Amino acid sequence: QVQLVESGGGLVQPGGSLRLSCAASGSIFSIYAMGWYRQAPGKQRELVATVTTGSRTNYADSVKGRFTISRDNAKNLVYLQMNNLKPEDTAVYYCYAHIQPRRFATFEDYWGQGTQVTVSS
Repeated sequence: QVQLVESGGGLVQPGGSLRLSCAASGSIFSIYAMGWYRQAPGKQRELVATVTTGSRTNYADSVKGRFTISRDNAKNLVYLQMNNLKPEDTAVYYCYAHIQPRRFATFEDYWGQGTQVTVSS
């Protein structure tokens, strides 16, 4: 089985910073992409940022210039540095990974349990 465990959420004032971390563990042969999605109350889950094994990144327009995604391929870790946070960034943030669990298996999507980020004064 594959597990994704997030950490680093919390309460922060507008303009502040937080760093989210996610560790993938378990039956993992290969990981193509890792990233972060978020879901605010009453809204659909949306892409925040992703990064591939080759370090190709993709960001939502709403976070470009404020958030930075990075990855440690050797340790199956992904990070999200969030700066200049705004109240509209408040959401549950979910770690995502596109993983091949065994050799010759198909790649599958895996999700963490989510971590709350609240931006409020």
